[in-house]
Amino acid sequence: MQELLIFHIIKYLFLGSASVTFIILFFISAGYGKYNSSKWGPQMDNRAGWIVMESVSPILFFALFIFGNRTHAAVSIIFLIIWEIHYIHRAFIYPLLIRGKKTIPISIVLLAITFNFINSYLQGRYLFRIAPEYKLIWLYDPRFLTGLLIFMTGFIINLKSDHILRNLRKPGDTGYYIPYGGMFKYVSCPNYLGEIMEWFGWALLTWSLVGLIFAVWTAANLIPRAVSYHRWYMKKFDNYPDNRRALIPFIL
Repeated sequence: MQELLIFHIIKYLFLGSASVTFIILFFISAGYGKYNSSKWGPQMDNRAGWIVMESVSPILFFALFIFGNRTHAAVSIIFLIIWEIHYIHRAFIYPLLIRGKKTIPISIVLLAITFNFINSYLQGRYLFRIAPEYKLIWLYDPRFLTGLLIFMTGFIINLKSDHILRNLRKPGDTGYYIPYGGMFKYVSCPNYLGEIMEWFGWALLTWSLVGLIFAVWTAANLIPRAVSYHRWYMKKFDNYPDNRRALIPFIL
């Protein structure tokens, strides 16, 4: 009972912090990628930083599955696979594909570790212990099927967009270029659009408040960054396509 109370307190505090973060990020850009600077403190290798901070999610979520009470439930296994599809790529494949010798602030890595720990705990503990057990019929529910479709579509958009961005430069080149192809035809940050889609799909396919909180957090983090990147592109390139939006085709 005590853990359940603590769980709910963390859940609602986590949701509240998303709204604060959303506002702050319109004024202060998180110091990684194009916005990395010495103001964010000591740096570490970018690849190592991504592995360290993102590996928390697949490891902790898997541990919560193992120590939960749903290890033989088909729906729980499907949830585990869906989560791990994203985070094994994000933690162990994506970092190894990063080109160049960039760095990332240790402060950003620590913030990401904290976020991933709290979020993975909320998702895993709820799905594998607290939630009423999902019956096998859930895999045929329109909410699960629609959510899975949204998740996988977002995942593919994310992969394709990252591939395009990685291949903008030749080895040794440090310049910036306008990306073309895929969803870049419509928006400046389709990689962020894809990730937001993934976690709103997750919220739908798990039909859970914790899933929705994660989706809201993702949007709160990435919408301000997408708007900032869009403005950066328009300011830097005189020939930047006028028809592109920041994040949502034809809208934002």
